[in-house]
Amino acid sequence: MILPTTDSRYGFFGAEATGIGLQYRDRYTSAQPFPHIVLDNFLDDEIAARCVAEFPSHASAHAAYDRAQERGKFEFNPELLSAPLRSLFYSFNSLPFILFLENMTGIKGLIPDPYFAGAGFHEVVEGGHLDVHADFNYHVALNLERRLNVLIYLNRDWHEDYGGCFEIWEPSMRSCVIRVLPLFNRCVIFSTSPTSYHGNPDPVHHPLKAPRRSIALYYYTATWNDIRRARNTHFQARPNSSDVYDLRVRVDEIARNVMPPIALRAVRGLWRRIHRSH
Repeated sequence: MILPTTDSRYGFFGAEATGIGLQYRDRYTSAQPFPHIVLDNFLDDEIAARCVAEFPSHASAHAAYDRAQERGKFEFNPELLSAPLRSLFYSFNSLPFILFLENMTGIKGLIPDPYFAGAGFHEVVEGGHLDVHADFNYHVALNLERRLNVLIYLNRDWHEDYGGCFEIWEPSMRSCVIRVLPLFNRCVIFSTSPTSYHGNPDPVHHPLKAPRRSIALYYYTATWNDIRRARNTHFQARPNSSDVYDLRVRVDEIARNVMPPIALRAVRGLWRRIHRSH
């Protein structure tokens, strides 16, 4: 395993985790089209197996998505999990893990999200997908800039024809640069930017209708300022595909940046009426 586990009663990762990231710095920073890395056997197998065994049911999902760009996707906040798994997520926000990430990526001053906004356990069910996109860049509650994503997969014996592969696309969206099978205990870490296009756009199609499961974690820095513009998740359409460009998000974003609040509310109301009529 890459990150050994200490006694989980006192945090899952010890001080030895901090220096491990340096072993992967060159590999991470030199990756194209943006810094990223794929690491197998990331956690202690026993810990990863516990995540699988205690994965929650749909009834406890705190968010679900069913639209053209993201369908059949469920999110589970760590606060709803068992005490040992809550402790695991708290350890992902701990100093040893943060320093592991900083030493790997070269990004200093990383800040974890105690709210786990959009993070936690993720599940994509049969027929579900997440189109290629670049992530939102601003944490409203903390006034922070998003910088880093960590994904840990929880799927045993997953094959490419089951769909759900993680894809990284070049900024021009002309081609996919890398496709990653979401295999058990495999971790993908990457830097986020306006052109860090990624997703799992091919629908999940497991022969036993098993879902695609993962852990998602996001990290930030205190580098936000008045010059920056808050950006929602920007979905992109792959060439020669049926992917749907998310026009509503882009229009809303532009309107928010240039219109006074009263006019913005009017535009949003009009958009909702148009949407209902169709």
